[in-house]
Amino acid sequence: MATAQHRSAYRAIVRETNLASIHARAARPKQIAAHLRTIFEERRDGNDTVRFYHEMHNAATFMRAQRTYKALLERYQPLAGISTEERNERTAHRVGLNMPLPVKPNGEE
Repeated sequence: MATAQHRSAYRAIVRETNLASIHARAARPKQIAAHLRTIFEERRDGNDTVRFYHEMHNAATFMRAQRTYKALLERYQPLAGISTEERNERTAHRVGLNMPLPVKPNGEE
């Protein structure tokens, strides 16, 4: 039987793993959840369980912090994850300019 501490650590890891997933719920790889369940089942009755639970809560906290960091980065630095051309275009647009159309070789249109 799982203790409250065991359930808490397992649910925290699964919750953060699901929130960090880039796949829709139906398309998420089942191997990740199965591997997490195996890890927790192996450690349930082993020695040094307090340290294991502490490390799992630290991992969940780290995953939560990374998710928050990514959201804040997207909010306050919107140009962080785009290409150079898009960054130049958005920067020019921000100061009220439009980028000139690129010149095509041999007068083609």
